[in-house]
Amino acid sequence: MTQHTDRLWGGRFKTGPAPALTALSRSDPSFFRLAPYDLAGSRAHAQELRRAEILSAAELQQLLDEMDRLDAQFRAGEVGPLLQDEDVHTFLERELTQRLGATGGKLRAGRSRNDQAANDLRLFLRDKARTLTQAVIDLQNALIEQANAHIGSVSAGFTHLQPAQPVVFAHHLLAHAQSIYRDIDRLLDWDRRSARSPLGAAALAGSAICRRPELSAVELGYDGPCENSIDAVASRDHVAEFVFVTSMLAVNLSRLSEEVILWTSRQFGWVVLDDGYATGSSIMPQKKNSDIAELTRGKAGRLIGNLSGLLATLKSLPLAYNRDLAEDKIAAFDCIDTLELVLPAMAGMIRTMRVNVDEMRRQAPLGFTLATEVADWLALRGVPFSEAHEITGALVRVCEEQGIELSEVSVATLAQVDARLEPAVLAHVTLDAAVAARSGYGGTAPARVREQIERLQGALAAQLAWATSYGGPTC
Repeated sequence: MTQHTDRLWGGRFKTGPAPALTALSRSDPSFFRLAPYDLAGSRAHAQELRRAEILSAAELQQLLDEMDRLDAQFRAGEVGPLLQDEDVHTFLERELTQRLGATGGKLRAGRSRNDQAANDLRLFLRDKARTLTQAVIDLQNALIEQANAHIGSVSAGFTHLQPAQPVVFAHHLLAHAQSIYRDIDRLLDWDRRSARSPLGAAALAGSAICRRPELSAVELGYDGPCENSIDAVASRDHVAEFVFVTSMLAVNLSRLSEEVILWTSRQFGWVVLDDGYATGSSIMPQKKNSDIAELTRGKAGRLIGNLSGLLATLKSLPLAYNRDLAEDKIAAFDCIDTLELVLPAMAGMIRTMRVNVDEMRRQAPLGFTLATEVADWLALRGVPFSEAHEITGALVRVCEEQGIELSEVSVATLAQVDARLEPAVLAHVTLDAAVAARSGYGGTAPARVREQIERLQGALAAQLAWATSYGGPTC
């Protein structure tokens, strides 16, 4: 007679595993966060076992009730895995078997840890995609609040980190909001591809017992089951794609952070951070540091590393399941945990920062940012742009020699550079005229920026509706 073990395997082995194997094989403690999702999958699987007549109606109800109790106890911290529990599946089966005896042991029929593990992580990521979206939208709203306050605030726009052309500061903030919007749009697109249930794939060939995976898929909020049972347990491209999206988001947050660091420097002086979202120095009493931005910028590299590591793990794996795939959770969990720390801090920092409008405007024309206005004015009067460019360049050179800005140039100097530089051009060489002239769709003219804000708010409302209308399990 075989001896019962709490492990989910071992009947064909004469001895137990070596301590070194046990230590290596045991799940990372962070993996046990998947318990509520494993229980959600087990509820759907129990319904399959009832359809297969492996469970009676009474046994099904007994299992469902006990899983609900176990779920609530785990979430409340009243029950947790023991050291001998190899993974979340072992932990939960041990608990159910101890509580229900043989009925708890019936739950394993028709499934494998392979499809369980794939299902648990997929459910977790679909849930987290929505909670991350809500956190990102809070940051987006902070950017929009600042943008609304600075539709008329003029600043220098940059290329190559050199002053280029004037823009309204709202337009610059919204450039960050637009890139971050696309990150969430990628999550929505990712979710469309990931809304397929691996349950019923079992080890790799499908289940001879659970033959209606389309029903359990609906119960778990999926669009349907995976098309191929081997692919269902072997593929982790959906995890790699999720990690890519979070890494891209981190990169975009890092770019915003870098600019906040610049804006708050003494050299720029554009922005002052709220005391609650800045730190000081242990030796220099005068310092006020943008640590949130710096930490965010640093963590972007970490998320990029997660993506690189996961892709390297996946690149040579034969079909179907291999234990290497346990690394998928390390990468995904770290990305999520990192963003759940970063996003609220970034939102608070952006929402509470104070913009020095006067200093931004003072700096906006410096470095001849209005030069393009002169070239455009000439081009609109029939001067070929190649000539207009040369004429304007010559005017800039004269201004440099005289130590003045374009707005300070005299009528006589204009005529000296080129007779086609009539006095009327001076009315166009102002900050307000320059931003107002960029009135095409997506331009920096205040009217266009107001429209951009309205469109973005509508798009964010649609993203929020997606994030809050999820029909799958949450934790």
